Amino acid sequence: MTTKTNSNAECCPEFNPEPWDDKVWDWDKKKFVRDHVFTFFNIPLNFGKVMRKLDEKVRKADATIPDWLCLSDHTSGWNMDVYLAVDKEIPEAENTTLSGKFYSKVYEGPYSETGKWCKDFEAFAKSKGLEIKKWFMWYTTCPKCAKKYGKNYVAIISRVE
Repeated sequence: MTTKTNSNAECCPEFNPEPWDDKVWDWDKKKFVRDHVFTFFNIPLNFGKVMRKLDEKVRKADATIPDWLCLSDHTSGWNMDVYLAVDKEIPEAENTTLSGKFYSKVYEGPYSETGKWCKDFEAFAKSKGLEIKKWFMWYTTCPKCAKKYGKNYVAIISRVE
């Protein structure tokens, strides 16, 4: 994994799927800051605003975002929690940690394929003897940057222990 700073000129750095595809991770109190995004039938409405707010807090704390990892937890059709990975506690933010065994698999294509990806992910995890406990989606780039890079990668990451 790499640690990135927010000094990159582009909106989203180009994503390399290889380190995240079909991998198992053991996280021990991996640091994140958490915030909430309003959604309309799972479509985020204020994602950019929330991410800018979190980014500002991370910059102010002189912290970094390892791998630009940002997990989305779709808690309902109307709400999504986002977990932005950080390398230290961030003042004036909801700091949290995730621990356990996590499995990740990367998909590429339009967001409309999400249902298909989720079914594939479930089958793949089951074939490896993994039981999914909690789902997260990692939308690795914004739509504008996905168009710029010619790829729209989405990683599904789940706690499996």
